[in-house]
Amino acid sequence: MLTRLRRNAWVRLVLLLAVCACAGAALYANWSQAREAVAELPLWVLPSAVLAGMLGLAAQMLAWRSLLAGLGSPLPRPVAARVMFVGQLGKYLPGSVWAFVAQVELARDWNVPRSRGAAATLVAIAVTVAVSLAVAAVALPLSSAEAARRWWWALAAAPMLLACLHPRVLGWGIGLVARPFARFREVAEAGPLRIDGGAVTTAVGWTLVAWVPLGAHVWLLTWAVGGDALASVGPAVGAYALAWTLGLLVVFAPAGLGVREVVLVVALAPVVDAGAALVVAILSRLVMTVADVGWAGLALLLSGSAARRAEHDPA
Repeated sequence: MLTRLRRNAWVRLVLLLAVCACAGAALYANWSQAREAVAELPLWVLPSAVLAGMLGLAAQMLAWRSLLAGLGSPLPRPVAARVMFVGQLGKYLPGSVWAFVAQVELARDWNVPRSRGAAATLVAIAVTVAVSLAVAAVALPLSSAEAARRWWWALAAAPMLLACLHPRVLGWGIGLVARPFARFREVAEAGPLRIDGGAVTTAVGWTLVAWVPLGAHVWLLTWAVGGDALASVGPAVGAYALAWTLGLLVVFAPAGLGVREVVLVVALAPVVDAGAALVVAILSRLVMTVADVGWAGLALLLSGSAARRAEHDPA
């Protein structure tokens, strides 16, 4: 079935249009909610927040690309961007699993075996969850006691999850997950799934880097609605790291809808009132939706240009 889906251009076009429609609907809904707040912001704040969000997503893409290379399927940056950012639009469909499926199938177009594509994406999720919870565990207890008290169980899991990123543990986990599928021809042809330790270290590094601009976009919005510039840093970074992680784990919520907003409102309470925190949550949703759609469009253009250059210059 997946093979027919991958090869049928019409089916894929319909799916792409459906995903774009859902992303567009999310963009429209977020804009409708945020329109009044946007009118009161300085003109430079929203574009700066979008740029910060896109930089954070770019670093996350590089983390996923390093894991894929560590599994034996390196991709050029423009191609990796196309696979990840176009595939990630699937998260706007109910059930985040669609982003996972789309990413694996798009990688298959570039001769990445599904087993490697799935393994790279699953490990990338594990890295994102572990690193994000570690960032939240450092930032929130010092800046937002209520958020740390309410979600202590998630923050307490950070050290254990970081330990699970050791290549031996990851290798054991990948082997365990892949074992039921070992009889399939494609899995057998791809060979054993082994993750390189250097690739994991690089992915962790890029994921840490990602939280600088990702946290900065929430900090900008918090400052713009009245938060103190210095006092807002810890709550903004920690709140979004926790909100992102919990939203990712609640798979039935499209792009973590609702979950992120609750976490942000609670965690930003020390620096802004509940109304302003809700505005930040809505603006953040708008910003990251624009960043997702923007990267998907740019990735299609960049990968198309790279493919045309390769055709004219095969050497």
